[in-house]
Amino acid sequence: MKENLTPFILLIALTVSSCNWGSTPKKDPHKIFNDTLAYKVQTVHERAADCGDKPDSTCTAVNIKYPVFEDQAALNDTIVKKLTGMFIMDDSKPDTSIYAQAKKFIRSYEDFKKTDRSSAMYYTLDTYAKVITQDSALVTLEYGGYIFQGGAHGASFTGFINWNPKAKKPYLLKDILKEGSYTGLTKIAERIFRHNEKLADTSSLARDYFFKDNQFALNNNYSITPTGLRFVYNQYEIKPYAAGKTELLVPYSEIKNLLRPESITAQFVK
Repeated sequence: MKENLTPFILLIALTVSSCNWGSTPKKDPHKIFNDTLAYKVQTVHERAADCGDKPDSTCTAVNIKYPVFEDQAALNDTIVKKLTGMFIMDDSKPDTSIYAQAKKFIRSYEDFKKTDRSSAMYYTLDTYAKVITQDSALVTLEYGGYIFQGGAHGASFTGFINWNPKAKKPYLLKDILKEGSYTGLTKIAERIFRHNEKLADTSSLARDYFFKDNQFALNNNYSITPTGLRFVYNQYEIKPYAAGKTELLVPYSEIKNLLRPESITAQFVK
């Protein structure tokens, strides 16, 4: 009897196993990278005619990398505008495309060389945009880079785009904060800032910082992260050039009562 049961039991085991093997695994509804937007990375590389066989690091060159999203014209336009407008220091208008920006930059170097052919100085433009995180409701990008066109030193910048892929527009602070809560956010941010800078509550900001009227203020350069709102002050914004950029993270745990319960930050607040 034992010998007759063995094949039968084996048949049942194989049947159950095959059913499990062919089944589709359940998706985790909370996985952060579900339903992400498709994109490809575009690269723009231009070099001055006098570069010859020199590497980019020792001659005038433009290197730009940025994502181009499928069926997201508004987001793509926003990325281009951020990159082309990042280092505009006067009243001139940003270039209409990344390629136009690269060509114009090389021309500016060539014009400089016409006035000073003996100069060994070269220009640099190295910028980027990259996806930091994204899910079906939020795409966060960082953009930035470095430029040098003469002078004592170059300039660098870091900025952010917090994009609502459903509404096809950026998230603003008013979209995640309760009405009338901005003052409360600023007070909490100042407390964290003073702690980071090792400043007493009553210490003046006049000597070492460039805040308007010597009063702490948040800027509009922030990213929505899984842990909090990350603000970045770039060079010269609130400190001298040598101090570099200043980062300030305001954890959601500190501002729970200021956030809209139905906003994009709800997935991060516990």
